[in-house]
Amino acid sequence: MTTTTMASVGPTTAHLQQEILRLKRQRNAVLLAHTYQIGDIQDIADVVGDSLSLSQAAARTDAEVIVFCGVHFMAETAAILCPAKTVLIPDLDAGCSLAASINADQLRAWKAEHPDAVVVSYVNTTAEVKAESDYCCTSSNAERVIRAIPEDRKILFLPDMYLGAYLREVTGRPIEIWAGECHVHAAIKPQFVSDRLAQYPDAELLVHPECGCVSSTLHGLAKGTINREKTRVLSTGGMIKHAAQSNARQFIVATEIGVLHPMQKANPEKTFIPIDEEASCRYMKMITLNNVLRSLQEMTYPVTVAPEIAARARTAIDRMVAL
Repeated sequence: MTTTTMASVGPTTAHLQQEILRLKRQRNAVLLAHTYQIGDIQDIADVVGDSLSLSQAAARTDAEVIVFCGVHFMAETAAILCPAKTVLIPDLDAGCSLAASINADQLRAWKAEHPDAVVVSYVNTTAEVKAESDYCCTSSNAERVIRAIPEDRKILFLPDMYLGAYLREVTGRPIEIWAGECHVHAAIKPQFVSDRLAQYPDAELLVHPECGCVSSTLHGLAKGTINREKTRVLSTGGMIKHAAQSNARQFIVATEIGVLHPMQKANPEKTFIPIDEEASCRYMKMITLNNVLRSLQEMTYPVTVAPEIAARARTAIDRMVAL
């Protein structure tokens, strides 16, 4: 029974992948996949990366169609950067708990309380929120964005409170922070770090700045209870790059588990340990080979942004891509 099941699963996956690649060529499409996607999708994508690298890839592609294997705000960003192209997302329900934590009306009210402040929005926001922002950023360039703002300006950072607290700590800037969170990263608690470090004392610790454990990690580094030489706070893209360059053989990875696939694939001789095996984004995992294939077959689902919103959001996004 087991042999039959295994034999039937393999060809089905391979067939789906082959059909996707065939239709991709036929449609003159590019497949962009976030590192939190399932491995079967990452393996056939033209570009695999974090939000910043995927935005950059969308901006420079010559393809007529962009199939975005990620969540809705990412497809929106691609649509803003590439208004003449068709941007598809395979599942319209692939949202983001962090992006949903603030809307444009809430941001306008917050700005009214701080009329002279500079608004920095994390890329995990809707197009309407980006349109109300001065800068957009990702975890890859958030610190550079904050440091690029004149020191005499107040900063409103949204929506991730953990990344905001991290930026306030490392830059020393007086940042007002919106109380939003990613449901996956927020669930990664300080105890997970201490437990894993006790289990794997020789491993390097890689922490995403959205995690609920990031403040305690910084505190542990300051006190010397966490080894500074073996600890890095990095974006998902930064984690992948560091893992390839490091001489370490083991890595504890504190972020969504999808990123372990490209890390292991690029470094088969190294061991990557999830901080929590349950740290999986249900929205990212809504994208499947089946609905990617359907997306290319039926050109579903197109993502568009109203021109007036896109024009205003474009300024903040262009600053993100430039930095």
